Amino acid sequence: MSEIKFSSTQKELLVQKLQHYFASELDQELAQFDADFLLDFFTKEMGNHYYNQGIYDAQQLLTEKLDYISDEMYQLEKPAN
Repeated sequence: MSEIKFSSTQKELLVQKLQHYFASELDQELAQFDADFLLDFFTKEMGNHYYNQGIYDAQQLLTEKLDYISDEMYQLEKPAN
């Protein structure tokens, strides 16, 4: 699997979200550099877990949809007497 990378716009938004979270929930200021470093850490150390869960969720949804389509196609069958 390739490394998880964000565009500069995405990364900027995520850094801002981290800074906002630290300010509102922890009452701590998180500098730009620190937030960027923390985001890199989360991405490297935990990103694969979130990515894999997304894959598992997509597989489950696809399986459910394919089962539904299969059932619908079965109902379209005509008797062959």
